[in-house]
Amino acid sequence: MASDSWAQAVDEQEAAAESVRLNLTLTLSTYREMNNSIKHYTNHNNSLKDKAAQSLLNKLIRSNLVNTTNQVEVLQRDPSSPLYSVKSFEELRLKPQLLQGVYAMGFNRPSKIQETALPMMLAEPPQNLIAQSQSGTGKTAAFVLAMLSHVDPENKWPQCLCVSPTYELALQTGKVIEQMGKFYPEVQLVYAIRGNKLERGTRLQEQIVIGTPGTVLDWCQKLKFIEPKRIKVFVLDEADVMIATQGHQDQSIRIQRMLPKTCQMLLFSATFEDTVWNFAKRIVPDPNIIKLKREEETLDTIKQYYVICNSKEEKFQALCNIYGAITIAQAMIFCHTRKTAGWLAGELSREGHQVALLSGEMQVEQRAAVIERFRDGKEKVLVTTNVCARGIDVEQVSVVINFDLPVDKDGNPDNETYLHRIGRTGRFGKRGLAINMVDSRFSMNILNRIQEHFKRVDSESLKQVVSC
Repeated sequence: MASDSWAQAVDEQEAAAESVRLNLTLTLSTYREMNNSIKHYTNHNNSLKDKAAQSLLNKLIRSNLVNTTNQVEVLQRDPSSPLYSVKSFEELRLKPQLLQGVYAMGFNRPSKIQETALPMMLAEPPQNLIAQSQSGTGKTAAFVLAMLSHVDPENKWPQCLCVSPTYELALQTGKVIEQMGKFYPEVQLVYAIRGNKLERGTRLQEQIVIGTPGTVLDWCQKLKFIEPKRIKVFVLDEADVMIATQGHQDQSIRIQRMLPKTCQMLLFSATFEDTVWNFAKRIVPDPNIIKLKREEETLDTIKQYYVICNSKEEKFQALCNIYGAITIAQAMIFCHTRKTAGWLAGELSREGHQVALLSGEMQVEQRAAVIERFRDGKEKVLVTTNVCARGIDVEQVSVVINFDLPVDKDGNPDNETYLHRIGRTGRFGKRGLAINMVDSRFSMNILNRIQEHFKRVDSESLKQVVSC
């Protein structure tokens, strides 16, 4: 699948071609072997960074829960046990301080996954849980509420332990704990993350610890800041990102083995590939399992067109013509490389358009700020690479333009990315418009192959707009 890391590689190759001439003193076979090793390492590293960054970005830009119609699938540890679900937070008989915190965060009623997961997580005796659901469905708030509910504020030692794959994701989850527990000051939180250095011999008095696997393992095993046998609830968040990070899988398993058998184990993941599932089964014994599948995006409500051009400049002129011919609330324009995206954003700005630029070299917090400005309507056009192809729902987006068609690293059509790109319009039950820029026989061939692929799922045929 195409990704922003691939676009980054293209940019780097373009820059390198202009400034570097290799001194080919190595034999060809040695060079190829070395190059393949570097590529594998670089691609693996970029993949890990992309997964963690996308997860953090989704947390930062989700101000509301995703409105999903998908049904929750439940596999119970004990199928004979009655399955409870709730339609209000009052039914959970929460402590008043926590109920106040939930409402202060803007949660009026439980989300789909919370309806089923919370009764399991709050049950007595504790029940273990493996849960899969996409970002924005309320899983973080669910396990945070479970941790806060199980804490005994009279006991001044760590009772709940939450492990996240990165420093940034740990901080973000910690913010949810702080927000939900703001009316429950007796319960305190400490971060087991890099930079938070405690004196040897310290015995923590905070009831909730959130951190990354390496630091948490050190605090439990080497530094003895945490007494693992006193932990009541162990949460492993973002399991799909966790197992993609070198060492984290082993560290997480070592932490879990130090905990008492009575400890409640909760594992959450956005995806459930075989590797995630095998890891989950090692961490969580005798679990209940909840799945909330991603909503399938559809092309049924999206009109698709293409424009034939001869160059990058002609594609830009066609873009200006489109703006002159139709009314556009907000538009997202996708480019293959950051170089093209930067050029296009500059040209559109010179034409008087309010343009935002989103690309992979930006920090996650910067990306989130750009997306928020776009959502608020402060910019009408968002020019981006594939970093923005997934997960961004802006109701006012009426047009998506593929300035460059999506291809994978081998130059083949990337059908999945095409679907996610144009799926930014036609959302919330509205009709959308997708326009593809074609500037060569190669890109026309890519578009034809994309069309053939989606004909199998009965999508509407592409229509040609007047050529440049």
